[in-house]
Amino acid sequence: MNILEAIKRRRSIRRFLGEEIPRETVMQLLDAMRWAPSAGNRQPWEFVVISDEATKRRVAEAAYGQMFIAEAPIVIVVCADPGRSAARYGERGANLYCLQDTAAAVENLHLAAVEMGLGTCWVGAFDEGRVAEVIGAPKGIRPVAIVPVGRPAESPPPRPRRSLEEVVHWERF
Repeated sequence: MNILEAIKRRRSIRRFLGEEIPRETVMQLLDAMRWAPSAGNRQPWEFVVISDEATKRRVAEAAYGQMFIAEAPIVIVVCADPGRSAARYGERGANLYCLQDTAAAVENLHLAAVEMGLGTCWVGAFDEGRVAEVIGAPKGIRPVAIVPVGRPAESPPPRPRRSLEEVVHWERF
């Protein structure tokens, strides 16, 4: 599959088959994530892979009760280390670049998962402090995304997109 096809095939999956994901596959996903671009190559990301049922449930509860998260064979909590970015870029690095960089890593995860026949969902609605506590995040490390990963048990149709004419501006707004 080419990258444009993967981009168009990606869907938010909220129902998963109970199949275990081999560790080698998980490692390939994590490797795809670490190859994401980052400002100044600071790589301000940390990835917490969760397969323990009780921990997945606690993460789902901290995500305002989105229990589909706990149904995935694995859950990856993507964290940002603002200090890594701030060391080079100051406040803008801490408040923006580290978030952009982790977002790029999450997108790599989604696209690699599609190519491997896996489903994912980008979950951003959660209590950051509670998730940090569940995963034992060190002080200053921010959970920014929760991504359940598994074989999809659903095949949602594409969601509508705004037209290019509506969103593209040439030279000026």
